[in-house]
Amino acid sequence: MEDQDRRQIGTSRDHTRPGIVLSAPRAWFRAGDLNGVLGLIVDNLSILAFLSTALIVIFQFPADIVFERMFPGTALGVLLGNLAYTVMARRLAARTGRDDVTAMPLGLDAPTSIAMPLVVLGPAYQGYLHAGMAPHDAGIATWQLGMAGLVVMGVLKFVLSFPGDTVQRWVPRAGLLGSIAGIALMLMGFLPLVEIMKVPVVGLAGLGVVLYALVAHGPMPGRMPGVLVAFVVGVALYYGLGPAGLLGTGYQPPVAWQWQPALPWPSLGFVAGLPATVPYLPLLLPFGLLMVVGGINVSESARAAGDDYRTRDILLVEALATLVAGICGGVAQTTPYIGQPAYKGMGAGSGYTLVTGLLVGIGGALGVLSGLVQWLPLCVLAPILVYVAMSISTQAFQATPQRHWPAVVVAFFPAIARLLTIKLSDPALVPPAHFAELYASAAHGLPDLAVVTMLGNGFIITSMLWASLVVAMIDGRPRRAAAIALLGSLLTAFGVIHSAQLAGGVYLPWALTGDLRALVHPFTLAYVVLALVLAGLSFVPAPPKGSRLP
Repeated sequence: MEDQDRRQIGTSRDHTRPGIVLSAPRAWFRAGDLNGVLGLIVDNLSILAFLSTALIVIFQFPADIVFERMFPGTALGVLLGNLAYTVMARRLAARTGRDDVTAMPLGLDAPTSIAMPLVVLGPAYQGYLHAGMAPHDAGIATWQLGMAGLVVMGVLKFVLSFPGDTVQRWVPRAGLLGSIAGIALMLMGFLPLVEIMKVPVVGLAGLGVVLYALVAHGPMPGRMPGVLVAFVVGVALYYGLGPAGLLGTGYQPPVAWQWQPALPWPSLGFVAGLPATVPYLPLLLPFGLLMVVGGINVSESARAAGDDYRTRDILLVEALATLVAGICGGVAQTTPYIGQPAYKGMGAGSGYTLVTGLLVGIGGALGVLSGLVQWLPLCVLAPILVYVAMSISTQAFQATPQRHWPAVVVAFFPAIARLLTIKLSDPALVPPAHFAELYASAAHGLPDLAVVTMLGNGFIITSMLWASLVVAMIDGRPRRAAAIALLGSLLTAFGVIHSAQLAGGVYLPWALTGDLRALVHPFTLAYVVLALVLAGLSFVPAPPKGSRLP
């Protein structure tokens, strides 16, 4: 520590307070902050663009509600979180006498922000329409549901900020990272890949640049960030080739720029949406839990890079930013990004989070963000999402002991089922009447479509459960695995996982009738039988050390 202190310029020890280093005020900005701003803003723009495109294009959601009600509050969460992390970085620099402190980056969480429109908001909007609501009224009800969901996640994150380390010990890393990697691969990776290949001339070139720069670490012109180069190449191809007809139907002329300012005022609209969150709690609660664990992991990552932030402070900031965003109309939660060491490697300090927060927050209120995402085609932004999905999935293996890798793989299966359900339940692909017929038909065993749907409902909790069960087996703890299987039976009975309802709602098991009971009971009994088998195997004596199992 003394050697490090001697390297600081303009620092002196306060002998009245041992261990505290006082330093001259540090510059707010440094050269590396520019790269940090570009990277962090593009990340947030990509997520906002996907959220709006998924709702407006896939589900025909009213655009004015997305841009004038959802965006401002969502951007406010990014503003508040980044301002708080900027202050924390400057305090850490002043306390330690260092001038190389890098602020913790905060932005919209990609996996859950992409999952929200696909598995919560979009299906809820379609449900309101089928119930006879007018499109605008259904949009408002869906927006209130999104607000309420964000408030629920914010409250959960706030509560879990205090015993966060204990929560992390409850679920093995394979379960936590495997479940989020499943979201990343299926919803955040595969679906954007489809958007890339809808306009392959643009999308594949952009993906190639992203992979060359960020995976292969190839040099970029002028040492520009690879994300920015991919962004420029994609935009140039799209607007250069599109008007000439070389992109076919993949090109859509840009809409006229419209200023859609809307201040993120606090609203009690979330109160009206709270009852509607009940069927989605099996999704919303794991979303919040994953961010708590993610916050713990990113704090450890920053600490390893040399910036020792207090984990509880990091968690509380993201919880409060999410909570305020929800009260002010936001529908996507914030989170500290795992890439803090990468931003430190860029030479970024605390200025990049300050500038990003101000640009995103003010841009959301003035309507600049809504204008930008309407001008930026999804095929240009999707490659960034695919890379992030690859990074998250890779990290799931890198941060998990090799013997637990099979548990990570098992955690992917429920997410695959959820992806299939999203596509097959799209009325544009499978008419609702035909879907209902397939859901009920059973030539041999349970109906295929019902099994896929039930495997996908509550998929995050299912992934955690399955991975935890496999980890317990691998670690030679069959009785623990049996207990996890019994928990799975209980959760299945109430529809927390494997809900027999298409929307994934929870229910009371004794209230089930007819076809639903015929679907739920076999799943529930299956976990009980598995628990009994595992309990029985626990009495088999372990082989002598050094012997091989058959």
